[in-house]
Amino acid sequence: MASVTLSSVVKAYGNVPVIHGIDLAVNSGEFLVLVGPSGCGKSTLLRMIAGLEEINDGTIAIGERIVNDLPASQRNLSMVFQSYALYPHMSVRKNLAFGLTNLRMPKDEISRRVTEAARILQIEPLMERKPRQLSGGQKQRVAIGRAIVREPQLFLFDEPLSNLDAELRVQMRVELAGLYQRLGTTMIYVTHDQTEAMTMATRIVVLNKGVVEQVGTPYELYNFPCNRFVATFIGSPKMNMLEATTADGAAEIAGIGKLKLPTGIPAKGPVSIGIRPEQIAIGDGGDLAIPGKVSLVEYLGSEIFVYVQLASGERLLVQAPGDARIRNGEPITLSISGHQAHYFDANGQRIGPKGKRQG
Repeated sequence: MASVTLSSVVKAYGNVPVIHGIDLAVNSGEFLVLVGPSGCGKSTLLRMIAGLEEINDGTIAIGERIVNDLPASQRNLSMVFQSYALYPHMSVRKNLAFGLTNLRMPKDEISRRVTEAARILQIEPLMERKPRQLSGGQKQRVAIGRAIVREPQLFLFDEPLSNLDAELRVQMRVELAGLYQRLGTTMIYVTHDQTEAMTMATRIVVLNKGVVEQVGTPYELYNFPCNRFVATFIGSPKMNMLEATTADGAAEIAGIGKLKLPTGIPAKGPVSIGIRPEQIAIGDGGDLAIPGKVSLVEYLGSEIFVYVQLASGERLLVQAPGDARIRNGEPITLSISGHQAHYFDANGQRIGPKGKRQG
């Protein structure tokens, strides 16, 4: 296992900066996920840690060793890519052993490592097959096995599940989480899928335009987003946002009404109010009742997503139980509570509690 430390890391392609002086400490033995929209710099950051991209400024250390000038082959890490990159003419066994054979490792040690990787990934029955005889999930397990046999101090994953269908992604997500529990090796994982991030990470780094917006546990990011960007990026379905002006202990939401403010929210000035879909109740009962009309109902089995058009022109998304009897076009009353909402100032920064540990 190894820690990873990035200090003031900068990357530009010509005159176009893509990473803006990032500072980040990855603890030894943690599963850190880099997440953010397309083009935010997450894969570039991972490739710089791997040694596949040069940095323009700053330092990268793996453990106690600064690796700025070390080639990828000398960083004692393994990387799993989006593409499987298996040799089509080789069996699974030979694919797993290929890198170790090139390192002129003793045959008995190669055999031990390949056998152990196959056991961990439960691919023993596949060892004599060629890649064309494997499913997408099996190919990805072999690609991960090729990383495991090197017994690195650090694993890097660059969107390894993006080529799989939805069912396989769920299966492989569980398998990767189990692999992390068994190996305990430091893992850094890049994805654009926040479900992967929320379910697997010990901590998540939210990136936006080459800048770290927030680092925290899934619980902290979901319940205490530090700014409006993180609030609307983390969570599926997305957080609802309403614009308001605060005065006399209440937030006036144009065309909707007044919402009583909890303690710690400034009593004067513009705010954005965020409320997650599952925290909006159907019917009266909260601090503010909001009439509207159902414009769309999406049925997902155990739950439904209800899109409600308000008289003010705003549209709210509500998450309700799957057995709720709600139909398109019917009038509906929603209610929200001030203490459940998130508040952001005119600059998009969080107002109120900054976060706490789960439990």
